[in-house]
Amino acid sequence: MLDDHDGGSRSWCLRLSLMAATLGALACGGGGGPAPVDPEQQPTAPAPADADITLLMMGNSHTSLNALPRQLEALLRASLPGKSVAATEAPGWMFLDQRLADAASMALLRGRRWTVLVLQAQKYSTTGQNSYSISEAQSLIRVARELGATPVMFPEWPRLGVAETERIYDLHASIARQQPACVAPIGQAWELALQRHPALVLHAGDGNHSAPAGAYLTALMLYTTLTGASPLALPTLANNGVPAEQQALLRQVAADAAAATAPRQHCPGDAPLGQRP
Repeated sequence: MLDDHDGGSRSWCLRLSLMAATLGALACGGGGGPAPVDPEQQPTAPAPADADITLLMMGNSHTSLNALPRQLEALLRASLPGKSVAATEAPGWMFLDQRLADAASMALLRGRRWTVLVLQAQKYSTTGQNSYSISEAQSLIRVARELGATPVMFPEWPRLGVAETERIYDLHASIARQQPACVAPIGQAWELALQRHPALVLHAGDGNHSAPAGAYLTALMLYTTLTGASPLALPTLANNGVPAEQQALLRQVAADAAAATAPRQHCPGDAPLGQRP
């Protein structure tokens, strides 16, 4: 039986994803249908980031899929006129403990000026019966602060039909209570969206990764976490696979989820983007 931690990519799903390049097929998590994870989509060494606002995103397939970093860039540009924005993915898909030990990832973090460091892929127990180290995430937060970047924790959404939002969020909040970081209430937003609009498809066919609407909602939650602003005034994004009317519904959900679970409660000393000198 496989280890039950997943850290956002659900480790067993990630292992199967890597096997898919050889086997040509993949099924993991709940639900039917193939998972949308292609190992060839893993980010490689990024081009230099040169912008007023620079985001480094360390994560795995949950960060990469459905152009989540590009959607977040577009939302930030729309709300910060006159500011250039660049989001960069650290190379490869890794858990946070692997990131800390990865020379390329750490060289990227230390080698450039970053405004924000987004951390996704903390290992956690899918059953709640095991514990995994959080010291590596805390170390990454400390390094970010030493370098002048605001650290942001990216707790994953729950798997389809699994009540795990609070457990995942609480784990990330426990990290931020010891090493201050913003914590985006992404799972809470997904739950609220599905409560209000059960017909929405947020999960991919594997019940684990995001569908386009789920990635858009996640980008909205990261946006409001970074800016402290409501997403209600944001324009509709083009070409992200989410109809305009669904985007409007999700903007309202994101605003209400952020009002219920404050994204910046664990980083009160950090000035939101747009309010920095």
